[in-house]
Amino acid sequence: MGYGGNKNNGQAPVHQLKLPMQGEFIGRVTKTLGASKFMVLCSDSNERVCSIPGRLRRKFWIKEGDLVIVKPWVVQSNERGDVIWRYSIIDKDLLKQKGYAIP
Repeated sequence: MGYGGNKNNGQAPVHQLKLPMQGEFIGRVTKTLGASKFMVLCSDSNERVCSIPGRLRRKFWIKEGDLVIVKPWVVQSNERGDVIWRYSIIDKDLLKQKGYAIP
């Protein structure tokens, strides 16, 4: 008898790769600045100061060298942005197979 917990009937969870949408870039964290702010080198060759939005702060644990999706701000779009997703190590190979430029 199962009580709560896993509801997928013993099947392995399906892993979906999140791809950047229109206006978003893949980036690599180059430096941690503190207070949930990071220097990120983006695939459009801009280096941005990026922060994690409040609703995502407890969801991600980001360190130097991680691949992330960056959404540039409307104002100062070449200098600032938000980190909206962090890729795992497995995702890095999948991105290369799909032909995405990884900085």
